[in-house]
Amino acid sequence: MRLIHLFLAFILAQTLLATPLAAEGKSIIVLDASGSMWGQIDGRAKLEIAREALGTVLVGMDPSTEIGLIAYGHREKGSCSDIELVVPPGAGTGAAIAEAANTMKFLGKTPLTEAVRQAAGELRSTEAKATVILITDGIETCEADPCALGAELEASGVDFTAHVVGFGLTAEEGATVACLAENTGGKYIEAKDAGALVEALKKTVVVVAEPEPVPVPKPEPEPVVELKFNLAPQLYLAEGRPEIVNGNAWEIYPISENGTVGDQITTEYNKYRGSVDAGTYRLVGRIGEARAELDVTLTDDQLFEPQVILNAGILVLRPRVSEGSPVDGGAGLNLTNAMGMDGTYYGETTVVVPAGETTINLRMGVATATETVSVVAGETLEKDLIVGGGVAAVDAYYVEGMIMDTTQHGVEILKAKKALDGSRESVTYSYGPGQLFTLLPGDYIARISQGAADAEVPFTVKAGERVDVPVILNAGVLAISAPGANAIEVLDAKADISGNRTSRGFTYGETLDLIAPGADYLVLVQRGETKVEANVTVTPGERSELAVP
Repeated sequence: MRLIHLFLAFILAQTLLATPLAAEGKSIIVLDASGSMWGQIDGRAKLEIAREALGTVLVGMDPSTEIGLIAYGHREKGSCSDIELVVPPGAGTGAAIAEAANTMKFLGKTPLTEAVRQAAGELRSTEAKATVILITDGIETCEADPCALGAELEASGVDFTAHVVGFGLTAEEGATVACLAENTGGKYIEAKDAGALVEALKKTVVVVAEPEPVPVPKPEPEPVVELKFNLAPQLYLAEGRPEIVNGNAWEIYPISENGTVGDQITTEYNKYRGSVDAGTYRLVGRIGEARAELDVTLTDDQLFEPQVILNAGILVLRPRVSEGSPVDGGAGLNLTNAMGMDGTYYGETTVVVPAGETTINLRMGVATATETVSVVAGETLEKDLIVGGGVAAVDAYYVEGMIMDTTQHGVEILKAKKALDGSRESVTYSYGPGQLFTLLPGDYIARISQGAADAEVPFTVKAGERVDVPVILNAGVLAISAPGANAIEVLDAKADISGNRTSRGFTYGETLDLIAPGADYLVLVQRGETKVEANVTVTPGERSELAVP
């Protein structure tokens, strides 16, 4: 898990609040949530820096400022239409925008031009000034022209401005998006690191000005003590261990005079120091899967530094198919304990968990394993998790040596042992060539089916080994064209003992491409009320073409 430095957030807040800007009209932040935001700057993921900086700015924003959020690339990989108005522009939306950014996934493409166009469309419903702030770490990847969009929006006659923050872009990359800002009278700001991102957001996102200082009266006999903050909690895995200052979160809940715990008033992160109104509160510290709480009573004139002990340890888990094999990045790890913990992780995992027993349910493909480990408070336990399976590599072939590498044939794995009724239990199913299945040791059947052809091959999986399973269909391709046809059907040429023929393929239309075993077939073509018959032979490993006039 990545750890976030509170120092950056603190400096950001101080800098922004010292340079106030005036709110005017409506604004929409367009946030790049593409997969490239997982890239790092100074050892930290760009998405973490952006979340933290954005959240701090929004906290300092004038509540009357009307602002919204559009994100792209946060729901689907490889989609140019993955654009969503997450928070409509309105007053008091800062908390909703910060929460949306903190929970957002980063995995898709960069359709920034269309996202800005949609943002402009949302803002165009009013004659007031409209502003879009685009935060992106990549250039357009969906074949659109941001420069042309900027010119189009400027020519529309609407009081519209686009600012572009290029987060980690090279000079060449920045030039491809700077024109979007320049063509609308906005600013293009280059942000190479966390500090530069702070400055960029200061220039583009509206924050509330500090009120004019109130003249301080002459000191009374009892001077008033003024503190910048009165709460500085400290979080520890266990007694005697170093303080946790990164990656953790703090939740604060008010406690009434009758002992009732109210709704959460804030969530803070890392090495938190803040000013909280005098009163009694429940302070919850958490990191990973571990949490602990402590009730504290605060006053305005004293600094409180409560120590919260998690009574937790660190688990480092490396899932492998067998001893010595590489770590499986796609393996699923579900962690549970008797206290209700239930967390899911993938691949090599480092996570904080409560002390005591943790049950790990491991899944690789269809192979599963369960192991319970004992975690000691304040200590790190590293564990290789072995599913004890092997890998079956299954491929289909028309004939020996001729692989079916362009089809989407069905690949089913069944247990070799038959039930009393002669059926076999299906283990898993997939499509296409080059299928890899992680399976527990045992005997299996690989079944391939495509069009009219199918074949089965038995194989055995051994722990820690790979077995290649070629399935040969002894089939070819039958390509039929029948201009003007309403329907085409392919049947076995030879009838069974009852005079019936088995249908191997059917389509409504003029063409039919069918993968079929090598054999003789009867083709029936229907045009209106007229039926035409033709005979054809399919040769394994060859393409047989039939034109029915």
